[in-house]
Amino acid sequence: MSLVVQRSDVSEFRRRFRWIALAMVVLQLILIGRLFLLQIIEGDDNKAIARENIVRRVTLATTRGLIRDRSGKILAASRPSYNLYVVPERIDMQVVWPKLVEYLGVGVDERARLEALLTTLRASDGPRKSQQILLKEDISRDAVATLRTHDAELPAVDVVPVPVRYYPYEEVGAHALGYMVEVDAEKLNQLRSAGYVEGDRVGATGIERAWESYLRGTRGWEKVLVDARGRRRPGGEGIIEDPRRVDPIPGRDLRLTLDADIQRAIEKAMRPELAGGVALIDVRTGRIIGLYSKPSYDPNALSGGSGKQVIRDAFRRLYSDPLKPALDKTISGAYPPGSTFKPFTALAALEKGLIDPRAATNCRGGLTFGKRPFRCTHVHGPVDLHKAIAESCNVYFYRLAAELGVGMDVIAEMGQRFGLGARTGLGVNAEAAGRMPTRAWMTLRNKGQFRLGFGLNAAIGQGATTVTVLQLALAYAALANGGTLYQPQIVRAVETSAGTVVQEFAPRVRRQIDVSPENLSLVQKALYAGVNSEAGTAFKARVLGVDMAGKTGTAQVSHKLARGAEAERVWYFNREHAWFAGYSPSRAPEVAVVVLVEHGGAGGKHAAPVAFEVVRAYNELSRERVTRAGGNNGGSARTQPKPDRGGTP
Repeated sequence: MSLVVQRSDVSEFRRRFRWIALAMVVLQLILIGRLFLLQIIEGDDNKAIARENIVRRVTLATTRGLIRDRSGKILAASRPSYNLYVVPERIDMQVVWPKLVEYLGVGVDERARLEALLTTLRASDGPRKSQQILLKEDISRDAVATLRTHDAELPAVDVVPVPVRYYPYEEVGAHALGYMVEVDAEKLNQLRSAGYVEGDRVGATGIERAWESYLRGTRGWEKVLVDARGRRRPGGEGIIEDPRRVDPIPGRDLRLTLDADIQRAIEKAMRPELAGGVALIDVRTGRIIGLYSKPSYDPNALSGGSGKQVIRDAFRRLYSDPLKPALDKTISGAYPPGSTFKPFTALAALEKGLIDPRAATNCRGGLTFGKRPFRCTHVHGPVDLHKAIAESCNVYFYRLAAELGVGMDVIAEMGQRFGLGARTGLGVNAEAAGRMPTRAWMTLRNKGQFRLGFGLNAAIGQGATTVTVLQLALAYAALANGGTLYQPQIVRAVETSAGTVVQEFAPRVRRQIDVSPENLSLVQKALYAGVNSEAGTAFKARVLGVDMAGKTGTAQVSHKLARGAEAERVWYFNREHAWFAGYSPSRAPEVAVVVLVEHGGAGGKHAAPVAFEVVRAYNELSRERVTRAGGNNGGSARTQPKPDRGGTP
């Protein structure tokens, strides 16, 4: 009977089995679906994630282009340096981090700062925690050797060679060359699209900034195989996709018009003076041979080669110095030109036909106009145009403005023809425009009142009239070459690292100044007399063998300076600026030179000697190079061979 009747526990088991079978089917369907999702739908993404865990892309630094002078001497290069990079989420803070700190030899404070940085990044949700970040720059050679010896113990840690900018001539010509700075967070947001990353350095001033896009180059990268602990492993064929490596592209080299030896000669000539600027220009092309601002600074200290503390200290000194070494006094500073402006006032009067250059006026040491006395340097007696420029008689030029109709507008118009009162467009540093004041401008500035005394001051380069050293040098170059005003040029060519010229820049003419050759000749003869006649204001500064024509200037900057007081006996910042502007040789000129000595006193005593020393050095170097070139090639000139890339002069 028991064999026929179905047991109740069997039916219960069958019901449970059906539920178990159904659950197994559902689980299998879920598993199949999940596998389909992972392997088919999301397969490519998961493969990429898996590959990222074992393949790391390492950045390869590029080489910044060299900056050379016109004869090939290196003015800015790059020296080897080593930076430490880590991947925050991959570094073991319990095991690897203490070893890394020990090998680096960092102090307690720096260790705490770096730990805080890593902790913040590891806790963030941003992409930086999984990317290489710069932890420490320019580590010592001993630290590099130790880290490479213990490389297997330091997963997620990389020592990357990075070139650091190096300036062999240090302070000489620093304003023109500029320096490098690390890209800050605000600027980095603007430059990321151009390939800049955290820790990159960019040109901050000078040629380094203006020609950044040429000099920078393009960084490269390579893919390497790593294990689960982040250690590099050889091989990777079939795992690492092509391309496995993209080589960095070095930046372009620049060939300047500057001459390193002339720069040194200028620096030597300016040593007795505290502050000022010098420009030496080829009058036939507008190319700048020398450009020097004093006081200067060492761009090596500012460009990151010696650590951030050195950079902070250097900037602190730079901006606390009352002589303003951060200011480029050849381009960014505008000063009253004093008597160096008188040739342009004379040309304005001659071109308008307002004066007879042979007519004389009597100088008794000053002129009273209204109730105000206008002084001259001393009693000159009868003075014509030639003598007025050569001996720098103020009274002659006062009377041009007061009695002969050579007003502010006439003077300003002539100054503007020669490029004064407008930026030159050199584009290297922030450039001052200077000022050629007109009657309308002075009236507006003085609340609707205009006094004729403004015109008297303008006639001798005082009052509101200001120029830059570079502007005045270009203007005197135009006086020397017959009226051609050139666009200043400081970069002559762009070259590859192998020396191949990529782009060469020809001289550019801004304008041909419409001025009578006869009138220009009168001014040129007076400038020659200013140096070579016994009564000339620059006669005592002459140097044997240097043929020069030019004009001294002494620009008053304070009304507290007593008449006849020696500059050395007056508080420095109340002293007059000393100027000299001229060209050499006096016939068939080659170069124009302008020297400004800030608060130097008399131009004939302080600025003119500097100018003569600079031109003497230029002449000697020119003769030496012609002789050397002739000896090397049987009497014919030959281009100097290029020095090795990365070397020093």
